[in-house]
Amino acid sequence: MSEKTPWEVECAAAASAFGQQCRDLKSSNPYELVALDYVINTLMTELWDNNFSQTEIRSAFDQALADLPRYAAGLEKRSDGQY
Repeated sequence: MSEKTPWEVECAAAASAFGQQCRDLKSSNPYELVALDYVINTLMTELWDNNFSQTEIRSAFDQALADLPRYAAGLEKRSDGQY
């Protein structure tokens, strides 16, 4: 991490890059798998393998899900064509 870049900015950049990678994987998926299900399941195991506890992982996902309606402003899916 750069001394000049705040930690929060580094976190946001990593999350943005991950989201874009997930979008790209979904659009290139040659299988019958639900891409996001597969990615999130693998992410959970990677977090656990990297010494996050089940409680920490569950809490983070629960908090993110609880905050999603506020961020999404009631929309089910971003539909402005931005991405």
